[in-house]
Amino acid sequence: MTYKSIAKMVGDIGLPFAYYQFTEDTAVAPPFICFYFEQSDDQYADDSNYQRIETLILEFYSDNKDFDNEAAIEAALSNAGLTWQRTEAYIGDQRMYMVTYLSEVLITNGGNNNG
Repeated sequence: MTYKSIAKMVGDIGLPFAYYQFTEDTAVAPPFICFYFEQSDDQYADDSNYQRIETLILEFYSDNKDFDNEAAIEAALSNAGLTWQRTEAYIGDQRMYMVTYLSEVLITNGGNNNG
């Protein structure tokens, strides 16, 4: 996958989304998604990065338990051929649910920002 195809996959879910976080002037009310790449675990060969492997974190925030949007997110991940681990937490001081999906993604096109 490319960085652009991952952003498109997240956008196609149909919820407001941002990379890592919304800025103060673009903040939206839940439900929304934030996604980012936490770390890489690249494969190396011949003294160079052979395959870029990024850890994709997708966080879904909602005011109430939202089974329908969670199913849409999981369908998007599955349709993209990704496997994931899922965790859920309630953020008491924000009165929001946060469902986090963690997936390893093989990045193509050398992993540059244009890909």
